[in-house]
Amino acid sequence: MFEARGQLRAELRKRRNELDGAARFAAARAVAEHLDDIPGYVAARRVAGYWAIGGELPLSSVVAALDRDEARTFLLPTVPTGKRGKLAFSPWHVGEAVEANRFGIPEPIATELLEGSSLDVVLLPVVAFDRQGHRLGTGGGYYDRTFAFRQATSPPPLLIGIAFACQEVDSIEVAAWDVDLDWVVTEREAIECVSRRSQAWTR
Repeated sequence: MFEARGQLRAELRKRRNELDGAARFAAARAVAEHLDDIPGYVAARRVAGYWAIGGELPLSSVVAALDRDEARTFLLPTVPTGKRGKLAFSPWHVGEAVEANRFGIPEPIATELLEGSSLDVVLLPVVAFDRQGHRLGTGGGYYDRTFAFRQATSPPPLLIGIAFACQEVDSIEVAAWDVDLDWVVTEREAIECVSRRSQAWTR
């Protein structure tokens, strides 16, 4: 399983990295619009996202819209110091200072840290996805550990994968620790995932 997942990561990263700047900019704007088609997102007050690196779809348009709404808060993840820890989340506004964590990913200079269970929506970076809500991430397992409780419960938080349409695959082999997505949003559409949990709650 691990070898197959590694090969899939490499293939989909290559596919994602081949997109040019114009396509990325257009996708960022389109994703922000499609998110507004999801009622659970529109009603959310605490929305966590990510700082795009390595070809990930940028959330610039999403963050700008949230930053203009005083009733909503955008948060970024902070990586724990231990190898097997869970992510925490800190509020962040456009223009505020950040510092690189040990992986070189910018993080807020945190004054407040929140647990994943306190969020309304989480926008997750995706390397590959299928329409059953299975997600292939970078392989660190941080999101799966942080939201493991969602394997047995319905939202919140609502878990929304953010990806380019070219990152879709027919199916992903699932590991026992994988946490399914409720939705995936690409530049083309908002996809409600057909998984055991997406059928267990109503919007």
